[in-house]
Amino acid sequence: MTGNELREKFLKYFEGKGHTIVRSSALVPANDPTLLFTNAGMVQFKDVFLGLDKRPYKRATTAQKCVRAGGKHNDLDTVGRTARHHTFFEMMGNFSFGDYFKEEAITFAWEFLTEEVGLDPDTLWATVYLDDDEASDLWLELTDIPKERIVRLGEKDNFWAMGDTGPCGPCSEIIIDRGEEYRCDETECALGVCDCDRWLEIWNLVFMQYNRDETGKMTPLPRPSIDTGMGLERVASVLQNVDSNFDTDLIRPLITAVEEMSGKHYHGDVRGFPFRVIADHARACSFLINDGVLPSNEGRGYVLRRILRRAVRFGKVLNMEIPFLSSFVPKVVEVMGEAYPEMVKKQEQIAKIIKIEEERFKVTLNEGMKVVSEMVEKVKKEGRTSISGLEAFTLYDTYGFPVDLTEDIADENELTLDKAGFEKEMEVQRQRARAARGEVKDWDDAVVLSNLLKDEGVSKFVGYSNLEADTKIQALIVDGKMVDQVKPGDVINMVMAETPCYPEGGGQISDKAIVSGNGASGEISNCRKLTDGKIVHEVTLKEGKFAVGDLVKVNVIDSIRRNTERNHSATHLLHKALRETLGEHVEQAGSYVANNRVRFDFTHFNAPDEEEIKQVERRVNEQVFANLPVDAKEMSYEQAIKHGAVALFGEKYGDNVRVVEMGDYSMELCGGTHVNNTSQIGIFKILSESGVGAGLRRIEAVTGPGAYEYLNNKVDTTDKVAQALKARPDEISQKAEQIVSDMKDLERQVNMLRDRLASYQSEELLNQVQDINGVPLLAVQVQAANMDVLRSMADTFRDKLSSGVIVLGAANEDKINFVATVTNDLLGKGLHAGKLIGKVAKVADGGGGGRPDMAQAGGKLPDKMKEALEKAIEVVKEQLR
Repeated sequence: MTGNELREKFLKYFEGKGHTIVRSSALVPANDPTLLFTNAGMVQFKDVFLGLDKRPYKRATTAQKCVRAGGKHNDLDTVGRTARHHTFFEMMGNFSFGDYFKEEAITFAWEFLTEEVGLDPDTLWATVYLDDDEASDLWLELTDIPKERIVRLGEKDNFWAMGDTGPCGPCSEIIIDRGEEYRCDETECALGVCDCDRWLEIWNLVFMQYNRDETGKMTPLPRPSIDTGMGLERVASVLQNVDSNFDTDLIRPLITAVEEMSGKHYHGDVRGFPFRVIADHARACSFLINDGVLPSNEGRGYVLRRILRRAVRFGKVLNMEIPFLSSFVPKVVEVMGEAYPEMVKKQEQIAKIIKIEEERFKVTLNEGMKVVSEMVEKVKKEGRTSISGLEAFTLYDTYGFPVDLTEDIADENELTLDKAGFEKEMEVQRQRARAARGEVKDWDDAVVLSNLLKDEGVSKFVGYSNLEADTKIQALIVDGKMVDQVKPGDVINMVMAETPCYPEGGGQISDKAIVSGNGASGEISNCRKLTDGKIVHEVTLKEGKFAVGDLVKVNVIDSIRRNTERNHSATHLLHKALRETLGEHVEQAGSYVANNRVRFDFTHFNAPDEEEIKQVERRVNEQVFANLPVDAKEMSYEQAIKHGAVALFGEKYGDNVRVVEMGDYSMELCGGTHVNNTSQIGIFKILSESGVGAGLRRIEAVTGPGAYEYLNNKVDTTDKVAQALKARPDEISQKAEQIVSDMKDLERQVNMLRDRLASYQSEELLNQVQDINGVPLLAVQVQAANMDVLRSMADTFRDKLSSGVIVLGAANEDKINFVATVTNDLLGKGLHAGKLIGKVAKVADGGGGGRPDMAQAGGKLPDKMKEALEKAIEVVKEQLR
C-alpha cells in the first residue's frame, strides 16, 4: 500500500464512521502565537477543545502537515539518526468533540489497523496510563490483545496535557512489535523499558476527560473528547515491510535523487545519515515555503534557515556542489503533489527561494571559514584548548555558521568546543525571542476573556452596511473581572448584542467609535473578535455610568472607517496588479491597513525595477478610474476556491467564507470592509518599495485624502525648489543636473589647488626633519581641511623622504587630526605607526591607531598640538631602543 493510498484509506474509513474530512491547516498556526509551527493534528482544533470555538460537526478526521523543529517539540538534531524522527511528517487523526469517547476510539483504531490495512493482531501491543483501568478493560473487551500485551506506564509516557492548566487526560498508545531483528543490544529489550526500533509507536489515543486548574486539581469534563494521532510514515514503513520511514515510497525517492546527484551509494546504517538528513530537510523546506515561511533571522524564518543550511552542510559532506537542494523540489512535488496540489503551482517559486538561500549560505560558509580560522589561531595563541560557548554562538548567530561544523574544525585542530556554554547562549537568545513575542500575552488575554464571557451570546456585526447601531450592553469587564457597572475613567472591555464596529483582523485596524446612552458616553479605541464570535470593545468612559443591560447607541467615526476602506480595497487591486506585472508566483504575505496608510508585503525574488513599480501603480489606478462595482457574498470555502477566489497566507478560514469581488478584475476571500465601487478610492500612490527578507518585498502606499496630501506636498516642494533654482518646475531636473556637474568641476579644481598647496608646504617643512638615532623624523603642524588631505600630505612627505617617520597634525576649530606613517625599510626596527599615533593623540585627549606603516587618530584639544608633536619625538626614541 502506497503512502497516498494509506492516507486516502484512513480518511475514507473515518468519513464512513460519521467524521467530517477537514483539510490540513497550514504549518503556521493561525491566531496562535504560542506555537512556532503546527506540530500535531489537534492544533487546528485547539480552540474547539478549549471551548472557544464551535464547529458544525462533532467528529472530524484529518491528514495534517506537521513540523517539529523548534520550541518544545524539536526533532531537528534527531533526524537521520533514528528510523522514525522527522522535521516534516504527516499526522493522521480522528477527533471527537464531546461525542464519542474511549470505547469508540479504541474500536475504530483496532478495526482500522487489523481489518482495513491488515496488520497482524499478534504483533500489536497497547500502553495505558497507570490508573486508567477503564482503558485497560476496554482493550481486553474490544480487541484481541491479551492482558500481557497491555503495559501500564506513568505520566511521562501516557498522560497528555494541552498546557499547565486546561484540558488533559490519560492516553493509550498502540505499539507494533517489529520482531527480534529490530531489537537493540540491551539485555532487557522490553516495551516501557527500551525505546529501540523494535517497539514502534504508531497511534496515540488521547482521552481528554479532565480540566486541570492552577492548583493542579483535576475535575472531570462534562463532555470528554478524543484526540488521536497516527504517523503516516511510520505505518507506511510497516505496511511496505521496510526498515525505516526513510525507506517508504514517501521519502526513498528523494534519497535515490541524492544518490544520483552525489554519485554515492546509500546505506541504511550510520553511513546513510547525510542522505536521510537531506531527504527529510528537502521536504520540510518545501512545505514550509509553500505555507508562506521565508528564510530570515528570527522566529519561523530562522528555523527554516537552520533546516535549509543543515541540509546544505550535509550535502558538502557528500561533496555536492552548492546550490543543490533546490533541485530536489520537483521530486518532493512529484511524491506529495497528489495530496497537496497547491505545491504543484508553487514548485518554481519554492525552488527559487531555496536556491537564493543556498547561494547566500555559500557566501556565509566562505566568510565563516575565514572567521573560524582566525578564532582557532587566537585560541591556540592564548594557550587555550577549547573554543568558548560565546565564540561558537557568535559564529552561529552572526554568521549563520553551523555549530557542528565549528565542532568539526575544532576537532581537526585538536581543540574542544564548550557545548554547554553554547547552549547557555542559545537559551538566552530563546528567552529574548519569547520576550519579543509579546502577542502571546494578547492570546492569553483572549483566553481569559473567552472564559469570562463563555455564557454570553455571540456578538452580531452589522457594520458592513451600517455605521451606527442601537444595541444592548451584555457584559462589562474591568481588570479581568466581570462587573455590573462602571464609572468615569475606567478602561472597560465591553460586549454588546450587536455592533457596527469592525474588529481588528485580516491586517485591517479596528474602527474607533463613540458609545452613548442614559447620559453616559465613552470612546471605543479598539475592538477585537474572540474565536467564539464575541466582539470585545475597549472603552474609556468619559462621563456618566454604564451598566449591564443598558441600551446604548454606537457611532463609528466615519472618516476613519471610510479612509480605511479605501486603503483595504486598494490592497486587493494592488495584489492583482503585482501578479499581472511580476508574475503569478506573487502572493500576499501580510498587510497593515490603517486609515492613513497601507503596508503590503508580497513574495518576489528580486527588487522590481522603476518601470515595473510604475506599471503596478498605473494598473491599480486604471481600476480605480474604471469605477468597478465592489460586491461581497458568502459561500463555502470549496466553492470560492473553485470560482477562482484567492485565499491569503496566514488567514484562518472556516467552512463558509466571504468573497469580495471588484468587477471582473479581483476576487479574494476577505472579511474586511470595503468601498462600494473602486472610484471611491480616489487615487492610489506608491510611496516606497523595499526588501524585508529573502524573497519578501514590501510596498507602502496611500490613497484618497492621504494621496492628495502627499501629492500636494510634492507640488509645494517642487515649486520651492524651482524658485530656489530660478527655473520652471518642468526644468528643475535639468537644472539640478547642471549644478551637480558644475560642482564636480569645482571640486576637481579645489583638489588640484590643495595638492599644489600641500606640495608647497612640504618643500618648506622638509627643513624641519630631525635625526633620531639615525632615523629621519618629521613631526610638524600643517594646514589640512580634513583627514583625506592630511593623509595625502603624509604620502607626499613619505615619497620625498624615501626613508623616515612622518607625524602630521592639523587643527580645525574644536578638534585635531593626526596621521603617522613609517616607511617600509624601518618597520623591522620596532617602529609602529599605530602605537605611535595612539600615544600622540592621547596628549590631546583623543585616541586612535592603525597599521604599523600607516595610522590616524583624532583629538579634542587643539591647544595641545605642540605638546603632542613633542610626544612623537619621545615615542620614536622609545620604539628604537
